[in-house]
Amino acid sequence: MKNRQSRATHNRLEPFIKLAKSLKNHKTGILNNVKNGISNGIVEAINGKIQMLKRGARGYRNIENFITMIFLRCGKLSLNLPT
Repeated sequence: MKNRQSRATHNRLEPFIKLAKSLKNHKTGILNNVKNGISNGIVEAINGKIQMLKRGARGYRNIENFITMIFLRCGKLSLNLPT
């Protein structure tokens, strides 16, 4: 593997050099993801929902109300309301 990495970094094509450096810098995270199968995709999705709430959060009186809305939107609660 060392030989392949060396060839990639000594290549004259800038995209290959950039890719090799990125792989080297993120080696631990990449190997952990392959080994454990865990990614931060779920966290990013929840963050996206919170950012959407924040953009429309003009009517919340205080931070506690905003946090309550975050839990309601992102908590996957099952509210069995009477119909």
